[in-house]
Amino acid sequence: MGLVMLVAMVLLTSVSVYGELPYTGRMATATKNDRIELRLTSDQKQEIEQAAAISGRSVTDFSVPLLVEQANEVIRQERELRMSKEAWDTFNSILDMPARPLAGLADLLQRQSIFRD
Repeated sequence: MGLVMLVAMVLLTSVSVYGELPYTGRMATATKNDRIELRLTSDQKQEIEQAAAISGRSVTDFSVPLLVEQANEVIRQERELRMSKEAWDTFNSILDMPARPLAGLADLLQRQSIFRD
C-alpha cells in the first residue's frame, strides 16, 4: 500500500461527516417518457444539430432547456399583472383610503357558519 493511499485512508476514517455527501449515490432524475415532435426546415435542423454538437450535447439536451425556459417566460408574462402608471396610482390611492362600514357586514359576521366542522 502506497503512502498516498495510506494518508487518504487515515483522512477519510478520521473525518466526521454530517449529512449526506453529494454524488455518493445515484442522482435522482425525472423519467423522460414523453415526446414532442417538431416540423423544421432542413436549415433549421442543421443549425440546431450544429449548435448542439458545438456545445457537446445531444439535440435533446441542447433544445429542451431552451424550450422550457421560453415556456416559463410566456407563462410568467401571462400571469403578470400589468397596468399603466395612472391605473397603478389610482389603485394605490384606493388602498390608502380609510375603510368604510359596509351595510350588513357586521350582521353577516355574527351569523352561524353554513359550513360544518
